[in-house]
Amino acid sequence: MKHETVRVRFAPSPTGYLHVGSLRTALYNYLFAKKHGGTFVLRIEDTDRKRFVEDATEKLLATLGMFFNWDEGVMQIQNSKFKIQNFGDFGPYVQSERLEIYKKYAEELIERGKAYRCFCSAERLEAVRKEQEARKEPTRYDGKCRELSKEGVAERLKENAPHVVRLRVEGAGEITFDDIVRGKVSFSRKAIDDQVLVKSDGFPTYHLANVVDDHLMGITHVIRGEEWLPSTPKHILLYEAFGWDIPQFAHLPLLLNPDRSKLSKRQGDVAVEDYLEKGYLPEALLNFVALLGWNPGEGKTQEIFSLDELVEAFDLAHVHKGGAVFDAKKLDWLNAQYIKKLSLDDFLMKALSFLEKKTWFETVDPERRKADFVRRALSIEQERLQKLSDVGDAVKFFFLEPTVDPALLPWKQNTPEETREALKKMRDTMQSLSESEWTRERLEPTLLEVAGERKGDFLWPLRVALSGEKQSPPPFEIAWVIGKAATLRRIESAEMLLEKMV
Repeated sequence: MKHETVRVRFAPSPTGYLHVGSLRTALYNYLFAKKHGGTFVLRIEDTDRKRFVEDATEKLLATLGMFFNWDEGVMQIQNSKFKIQNFGDFGPYVQSERLEIYKKYAEELIERGKAYRCFCSAERLEAVRKEQEARKEPTRYDGKCRELSKEGVAERLKENAPHVVRLRVEGAGEITFDDIVRGKVSFSRKAIDDQVLVKSDGFPTYHLANVVDDHLMGITHVIRGEEWLPSTPKHILLYEAFGWDIPQFAHLPLLLNPDRSKLSKRQGDVAVEDYLEKGYLPEALLNFVALLGWNPGEGKTQEIFSLDELVEAFDLAHVHKGGAVFDAKKLDWLNAQYIKKLSLDDFLMKALSFLEKKTWFETVDPERRKADFVRRALSIEQERLQKLSDVGDAVKFFFLEPTVDPALLPWKQNTPEETREALKKMRDTMQSLSESEWTRERLEPTLLEVAGERKGDFLWPLRVALSGEKQSPPPFEIAWVIGKAATLRRIESAEMLLEKMV
């Protein structure tokens, strides 16, 4: 079945969560389809019942749908607890609903002598494997059931003997194909086993279901992770056995930890859901994974892309062969850029749920939990925040009274008395401002004018008095957030601490 237009698919298994590498695979498929005016299909590969996780499909659809939409495949019906609906002309798009299709094509291969039934027990296969290992030979099926007579097969079937269906791999030479990312790739036919196509439970293996589905759904390009590269010759043999056209392949580089090991749960988070829960914006995470193994081209330095800009810039020719290092610091930087770009209303809407989960926030005075106060406080933090889950942690002094170390108040070599005089001058100046003058626009120039060329002498102790911290937003911003009364009270408390040091 040939299609003139590009058709690609993302076919995850419902195993519990969406891996960041899977998000990248889905994204590259999406970008390629949109760049070429094609179709992006979402298919669920759930034939491995040992790895199947209840409700994982629902979670996967919900998570992926936060990033982009697909043109065809499966979706959750709205207003229902959970029910999958197929949309498109090539369904069903859930493999467990296609078992009769796989059975039909497996039988076709058997009838044509391209596959055969294997009745070997697990115990026998294990014994063969151990013997081969002892002889230092590659472990593979020894072909015992290859030449069973039709009568022998029929007799075993009559007895309901457990069995699998295997592909008959024959011939010598190389299996060669052109990978869009890796160029010419070759595998020896001798290295390929008589792979299992249908398991003893009647479910197809990944290989059979994958090839049958890709063919029947008209997939023109298979874009997937490098870990599937060794499976490609097996799939090509299946396409040849059926006499079908072979799609183009593109195998994406592995995602690596900074130590160049394969990205894994043992060294950090790998689930997309984990990053969203930590307060990374979907747009930032998508932008980040797009750059894991791809760049917009030589001489192009753009790093921040909208989804439409990614579609315009994307080219599989610019996907790297080597592994892509997952740089968490780069993700933090990108996320900070996206947080800064949010409107204040959007930022507040996204950040407030994280703030309200903080244990310390539960103890905040009700007056400082009001919308106007929180809005002022978070408007200051928006410019400095890297991820939403950190909201409020660096500026608790907005909400809670700070603990001030008196030894931290003096600037450089200033004495406690000099520092107390500087604070008094700041307090007198701020006392003279009316409530209507207590604005960011008025406070900053007023305090800077008083400080003159001695900014450190005046602004450092003021910062510490208001925040209790060495690093914080400028003191005039803190004063604006907490208000005139709280500002004057904190300054007076700091003056009293200094007085005890004199």
